[in-house]
Amino acid sequence: MQLEKMCAAILVNLQQPLVVDKVTLPSKLDVGQVLVKVCFSGICGSQLGEINGVKGKDQYLPHLLGHEGSGEVLKTGPGVNSVHTGDHVVMHWRKSSGIDAPPPVYQWKGKRLNAGCVTTFNEYAIVSENRLTTIPKDFDLKLAPLFGCAVTVGLGIITNNAQLKIGDSIVVFGAGGVGLNVIQGASMTSAFPIIAVDIYDSKLEMAKSFGATHLINSNKIDPTDEICKILGVQGADVVIDNTGDVNVIASAYKLTQPQGRTVLVGVPKIGNNASLYTLPLHFGKILTGSHGGESLPSVDIPKYIRLYEAGKLKLDELITDRFTLDEVNLAIEKMNKGEIAGRCLIEINHSTD
Repeated sequence: MQLEKMCAAILVNLQQPLVVDKVTLPSKLDVGQVLVKVCFSGICGSQLGEINGVKGKDQYLPHLLGHEGSGEVLKTGPGVNSVHTGDHVVMHWRKSSGIDAPPPVYQWKGKRLNAGCVTTFNEYAIVSENRLTTIPKDFDLKLAPLFGCAVTVGLGIITNNAQLKIGDSIVVFGAGGVGLNVIQGASMTSAFPIIAVDIYDSKLEMAKSFGATHLINSNKIDPTDEICKILGVQGADVVIDNTGDVNVIASAYKLTQPQGRTVLVGVPKIGNNASLYTLPLHFGKILTGSHGGESLPSVDIPKYIRLYEAGKLKLDELITDRFTLDEVNLAIEKMNKGEIAGRCLIEINHSTD
């Protein structure tokens, strides 16, 4: 199958709507590259950060976006042996098994269009082999993008970063896609209490359905005071921040008990620095950053599929909204406004078929 053009959502300028337009694909695959027909894509908070320029100047503009998706392998490049034509795959940003291939170079309006090793806001994608994990063909491709980031990262944070134990107390700041799966993982671990903090009641209600035992809207009440009422002045065994807000980070650190763990998932806007009193770190308190929950997709995804099929892992309930690729800016606007409680999907309709 020789494809020349596809429809894609392009980040042309920071803090501006994406441009949905036709893009020219490379004429051949490089070593380790895989051509994938994208079926569904998730939208992660990381993409909102990219669009809003939270890390500062973007030297790669214009470029494609998206790092969690599902699709079908159409063609494999030289050296690829972990996926094959016809396979159904999860597209993920975490490196896994296989070749770490160079990013593809697309063309838009006769000029270079950059892309990472995986992009999903497009009808087709040339993806590095190690950003793909094969899944059973009878597994719902609508659910599969959740394994690209939200689920694998959230559960990885619990297992690898927080190292949560049965009966540990946990506070989760930010109940978005990753936060909901942190809460779900905490519930699966039999943590107690599981305290969810967010500024949107709709997200807190979702958090309750995923296992949160206490809900705090930080726009309505002081979360520090409320958490101390629940746990006492010693604080929680584990506190996780998904927001990247430096004030929340400082609160999360203070609310962690002397021998506990503070795990930072969200990244502050460039130039915003958190102020922390570090003495407790010398006496057993742990402050750590998470990089995707340190997940290994090729190992973790098959496990999570088994858990889902056994009725032990919620996936269907995570997806609350669906959009087409042409509606991607509407989806982003609603996410920025906090109007989407769970995960939203982009359903890809292939005009080039």
